[in-house]
Amino acid sequence: MKVWGNDYPTADGSAIRDYIHVVDLAEAHIIALERLLNDKNESNAEVYNIGTGKGSSVLDVIKAFKKATGEKLQYKIARRRKGDIISAYADTKLAEQKLGWKSKKTLEDALKDAWRWQKNLM
Repeated sequence: MKVWGNDYPTADGSAIRDYIHVVDLAEAHIIALERLLNDKNESNAEVYNIGTGKGSSVLDVIKAFKKATGEKLQYKIARRRKGDIISAYADTKLAEQKLGWKSKKTLEDALKDAWRWQKNLM
């Protein structure tokens, strides 16, 4: 596995992204659909940022994976890809206010569940 860059101006040098558990994402969609079906939407198109609202560095994710699963990931640092940004994570305030939704599951929950699912496919 490659970690694209270790020269970002972040605590550990790796890029930061917002990683969300698929169940949290699905629940946000259900709430948004119920809002629409119950005619509670304020306009024909409402847009919400869905995520945890917190960023995790790529290297933090690798550490969290080991903690959640007991498995050590083999990786190497590769040159940063052209165009990659330092950090990207959702501003979830509107989803919290209008939908009453907030992510509940942790990064470790997501990694543990994803790993269990992957192992069941083998």
